Amino acid sequence: MRGKNILGTALILACLCTAEACRQKQPPTTTMTEKESNLTPTSYKTTGTIERLDAALDNLISPDAKIEILANGFEWAEGPLWLAEQNKLLFSDIPPNKIFEWSEEGGLKLYLTPSGYTSTQVRGGEVGSNALILDKQGRLVLCQHGDRRMARMEAPLDQPKPNYITLADKYEGKRLNSPNDAVYKSNGDLYFTDPPYGLEKNADDPAKEIPFQGVYRVTADGSIHLLTKELSRPNGLAFSPDEKTLYVANSDPQRAIWMAYDVQPNGNISNGRLFYDATPLSKNEKGLPDGLKINRQGFLFATGPGGVLIFDKNAKHLGTIRTGEATSNCTFNADESILYLTADDYIMRVKLK
Repeated sequence: MRGKNILGTALILACLCTAEACRQKQPPTTTMTEKESNLTPTSYKTTGTIERLDAALDNLISPDAKIEILANGFEWAEGPLWLAEQNKLLFSDIPPNKIFEWSEEGGLKLYLTPSGYTSTQVRGGEVGSNALILDKQGRLVLCQHGDRRMARMEAPLDQPKPNYITLADKYEGKRLNSPNDAVYKSNGDLYFTDPPYGLEKNADDPAKEIPFQGVYRVTADGSIHLLTKELSRPNGLAFSPDEKTLYVANSDPQRAIWMAYDVQPNGNISNGRLFYDATPLSKNEKGLPDGLKINRQGFLFATGPGGVLIFDKNAKHLGTIRTGEATSNCTFNADESILYLTADDYIMRVKLK
């Protein structure tokens, strides 16, 4: 889901400049008004616009909806996860190797560190956790860039500790690149993408052991299966509501696309086809195809050029939540009445219908 670490000299230089700017930012803060304690509900600053390309978007987002800024000052926010029982949002801040939590009642707090790199050997790059998801037992599962594995936190959600067990770290005896995004199928199979964004030198890193960027499936017995190696930068992924289709984002500026695959009864995928090509948009807009979520009605909320692009199941582009920032990922709350966004150094939300 790392939309900034991509091929191309110009983009790499831009990333370095952005990283330098991030180091000069103030510590993360919640962006509320001075009188927040006396307001019900709390007031937040707003930003961006919501672009409507089709009237069908009005069934998803009210015409007067705003993009609210909940917190800011991070280096590269990613992997938002809503914890319904605790009524709070978790998200990764990848470079500093941390996970934060945010709630309406408690504001912003550090949740867990280290989140993605547990070695004592100093290294650079994107070391922290990326995507955060829950397994069928409600345990926290992390895409750990620095440790190059899919891992599970061995601690209760309300008492987080950096104790992890490995779910997958090798394919055919070779270390994974840096797991990026993940999703569980209802039968318990774990699907994840493995681009090189967590390696210090990305695809050119001498520590890279697998010569491709794969999409994988991990079964209950711990075995790992390669689903496809045809995408140059596989990133966000999500199932359709009936789990018959798997959508995968490709965060390559030369091929900024979303793919759709048929999910076979054995869990493998087939019939890969282009769902939407955003390559022309990516030439003039911030961001690339990154994290995505699908609501219960089957609409795709896909972060990409311009913000969050919203599609129906037929790939009709209904509109875009234009954040003004490179937007990395999104997630819904429990009843899908709110969409939370991670966008560069911001945490945002949009209220939905």
